[in-house]
Amino acid sequence: MSGLSLNNIVGNVKNLERVLDNLKDGIIAHDFQRRIFYFNSEAERITGFSREEVIGKDCHQAMGGPFCGGHCSFCGESPVLGESSSYRTHILTKTGEPRTLEMTVTMMTDDEEKPFGVLAVFRDLTDLMELRRRAGELVSFSNIIGRDARMQDVFEQIRDVADYDFPVHIFGETGTGKELVAAAIHNESRRGGAPFVPINCGALPENLIESELFGHVKGAFSGAVRDKKGRFELAEGGSVFLDEVAELSIEMQVKLLRFLQESTFEKVGGEKTLSSNVRVISATNKDLKREVKAGRFREDLYYRLNVIPISLPALRERKTDIPLLVDHFLDKCTQRHGKKSPDISKEAISRMMGYNWPGNVRELENAVQFSIVRCKGKTIVPSDLPMELGVEREEAIKRGPSRKLDSASVREALLKTGGNKAKAARVLGVGRATLYRFLDDHPELAVESP
Repeated sequence: MSGLSLNNIVGNVKNLERVLDNLKDGIIAHDFQRRIFYFNSEAERITGFSREEVIGKDCHQAMGGPFCGGHCSFCGESPVLGESSSYRTHILTKTGEPRTLEMTVTMMTDDEEKPFGVLAVFRDLTDLMELRRRAGELVSFSNIIGRDARMQDVFEQIRDVADYDFPVHIFGETGTGKELVAAAIHNESRRGGAPFVPINCGALPENLIESELFGHVKGAFSGAVRDKKGRFELAEGGSVFLDEVAELSIEMQVKLLRFLQESTFEKVGGEKTLSSNVRVISATNKDLKREVKAGRFREDLYYRLNVIPISLPALRERKTDIPLLVDHFLDKCTQRHGKKSPDISKEAISRMMGYNWPGNVRELENAVQFSIVRCKGKTIVPSDLPMELGVEREEAIKRGPSRKLDSASVREALLKTGGNKAKAARVLGVGRATLYRFLDDHPELAVESP
């Protein structure tokens, strides 16, 4: 008799299951109705769910929601899936613990090449990422560059808030990367893969902002020739990023507050109340507390938006990240143009480290791009940098330390430390050389040590 006996087939299946159970990757398989029919041991360990709890059940119901989060291809009426896709996603285990997974989803076909389900293979990256962060090796996180301790704190905050749907408010100067952080929060959450819809509240005319946020119906105003979806509809299941939220009028603030409270809205000119499942992330370069005190921002909206605040450091506060950022922008330019960017000299980096960067990371990227165009050799030198970098350095030398110190504060520090100049410099928060130069220019302040 040709072929395998039933016992051989059963034995081969069991051997295959043993192999799959000893893999370091989690494996889950379900049909087009999302019914799980395979779940290996590593999948049990990573998720906290046992085979008995999930086999034969709808994937969404068995695990309390889409296992793939916003990347799920089976949330609509019909599956939307290519032959294979890979992405990073985030899950909550049975006990509510957040985990970061690297996942590959592949369509399964039968002997006639007809699709009948999907196979998801995933690996837990959570502990590895945490070890890299503690070792100081994590210099890039969700497209954000930074090794400075302040940026490492921001990375940790992003991971912490990503697992919850609470509103997040990001404060930072212009050019610090507020939209990058908002996108990272979205991508690191279970909404990652669903739409991320940004809107600059300060860039739109007042008469258009309501329509942009909530949409309008045909005939609502002159030029409304058809129904239009607003950003909250377009972001269904994902996140809306309201940049420069302090620029909203008081009237629009009232409407935004209602949406945050009830998750409902009406289109401009419409009568039907609609609902939307989105996360709201806001940002501004203004002090919202000061705006509230000045009567320009509603206090109740402030507390609704500022549930989880994240403050981004200015580039001048994390200058040790400048070399990393410069290398990143040079590599970015190489990839974009298919032509190797020049190297950068130590002298040029030193000049960049001495500059104050009022435009922050955005200004730094512009400076790198300018220098690439200006550079005629293989290495960027100080003369290739934008003019303002040289001007500020020269002005700083001319000004000297007197701009940082004043006679009254120096006198008080010297008296407090009994004339000990090293201690006085620490009290003043400057280097000893800075204090010595100041005292050379102001000999009347010298106090003899006891």
